[in-house]
Amino acid sequence: QVHLLESGGGLVQAGGSLRLSCVVSGRPSSNYAMGWFRQAPGKEREFVATITWNGESTTYADFVNGRFIISRDNAKNTVYLQMNSLKPEDTAVYYCARRRPADVAGVPTAVGRYDVWGRGTTVTVAS
Repeated sequence: QVHLLESGGGLVQAGGSLRLSCVVSGRPSSNYAMGWFRQAPGKEREFVATITWNGESTTYADFVNGRFIISRDNAKNTVYLQMNSLKPEDTAVYYCARRRPADVAGVPTAVGRYDVWGRGTTVTVAS
């Protein structure tokens, strides 16, 4: 059974940076594509970024606009989200998730294409 544990959230001033981490336990993370999502208060969970199992391909939501970088270290079973130039509208709970193993076609931006989720880490960006 796979478990995901996020960390690295916190309070940061607008324009600042944070690096989120997601440790994968239970199965080697190298087997799966992984994604980051976020959910702001009163809003639906939305896609942020995804990375293939080997890290060779990444995809970002339009709102990222070059500010975030998703990466992974399979030797450490960890996925990262480096967030720079943070804005107050980036305030949300950030979740990492594992792409469904049987879902192999296309780029997985939909919530339903992921089957294991962490509990999230809260990011608050003050203006």
